[in-house]
Amino acid sequence: MSTVESEIVGGGLLDTLFNSEDVYLPSEPQSVRELGLSPVLIESLLCKYLLQVGSAAGRRIAESIALPFALLEPMFADLRGRQLLFHQGQAQLGDYQYALTEQGVDRAQAAMASNAYVGPAPVPLDDYILSVEAQSIRAEAAGEDALAQAFSDISVEPQMLDVLGPAINSGAGLFLYGTPGNGKTTIAKRITKCFGSHIWVPHTIIEDGQIVKFYDAAFHERVTESKSSLLKSGNSDQRWVKIKRPTVVVGGELTLDALEIRHDPVSNISEASLQLKSNCGCLLIDDFGRQKCEPTELLNRWIVPLENRHDFLTLASGKKIQVPFDQLIIFSTNLEPMDLADEAFLRRIPYKVEVGDPSIEEFRMLFQFSCKSLGCQYRPEAVDYLVQKHYRPLGRPLRRCQARDLLTQIKNYCVYRGLPMELRPDYLDRAVAGYFATCGDNATSPATPGGQS
Repeated sequence: MSTVESEIVGGGLLDTLFNSEDVYLPSEPQSVRELGLSPVLIESLLCKYLLQVGSAAGRRIAESIALPFALLEPMFADLRGRQLLFHQGQAQLGDYQYALTEQGVDRAQAAMASNAYVGPAPVPLDDYILSVEAQSIRAEAAGEDALAQAFSDISVEPQMLDVLGPAINSGAGLFLYGTPGNGKTTIAKRITKCFGSHIWVPHTIIEDGQIVKFYDAAFHERVTESKSSLLKSGNSDQRWVKIKRPTVVVGGELTLDALEIRHDPVSNISEASLQLKSNCGCLLIDDFGRQKCEPTELLNRWIVPLENRHDFLTLASGKKIQVPFDQLIIFSTNLEPMDLADEAFLRRIPYKVEVGDPSIEEFRMLFQFSCKSLGCQYRPEAVDYLVQKHYRPLGRPLRRCQARDLLTQIKNYCVYRGLPMELRPDYLDRAVAGYFATCGDNATSPATPGGQS
């Protein structure tokens, strides 16, 4: 991208940060200056879009590059005057169908060779930083009621919520550790629900002429607004997407390069790092200690961001940029934290929460939850039979995942045989025989019968 194309002009989001109810809303820009982008960059996006589709109505072009039609109308006229566009015909609502002239095709091809990005116009990095400050997870307080609501659809004892609450409100991160199968990942995924329901994120960011793709459907879930909500909030800047607070989950596939801005030299388009995508939400490092890189490498990468609440990333141009590090980072592991990190790092993760085995009462409650979700009548005597025959005599530990897993085996058997699903002792015998043989968990654990945590 040329110097003039990469220019970001003054203006931007600062003066339109909140709506009348003091709720963050990137409102629709009323001038090109408010966009914070140079006209040359906008022209480039417009021409590249037409190069792809051949021709389109002005309003369709505006929708595709996420800019107000009213701001583009003078630009259409200017591009026609410079013989880059021509009218191919009339469109609805006094609009025109536009196409590129030969000179316009040359202009678009040159822009495409420089940067192949076609889509919503980018947001300046400074505007994105302001948005994170306005929507910071650290500004949210998660009280008892919020936690109870977030965990209402799973079985978590009140004592566990009392431990999690302060850790969540610290915003400093936490270790969730304990034996496999006790719901560490499930608990971590519920934590984001304790905070405000939604945030706004940009489709793309621009800095130093570099386009960085930000919105990621793999991690960001769009919020669909009702007509009444749209009328109440007014028009928003279409370069932004309203999403649920993100929970970015990565496991053993995580590598160090995913924590940096990744650049495609062919398209000259970059991709935001995982921690950027998780800002204002949660970043869950699942199964920590099983990644391809050493745990110490990952931890060392985050020592400074955890301390200072900002990170330094490098653009393809070589420029270092400072960005917010504003998420609750959760390390979920089957290993002891002291076996993974040194004392200096553990000080920066002040909360270590052990997720132990469920009590017998909670084990029964888990069966009730799972029976309800699978459409099966709960029978307490069947669970008593299960514990008395397959757990207590063998010293087999209770795990939170087992109720769901055993009932799923029963369901699959009943579907295969064409039988109604029931919680019966003989069905439980069959499920146990298959499940624990597969898991290699045939009562070798010395855990106390009854699953005391």
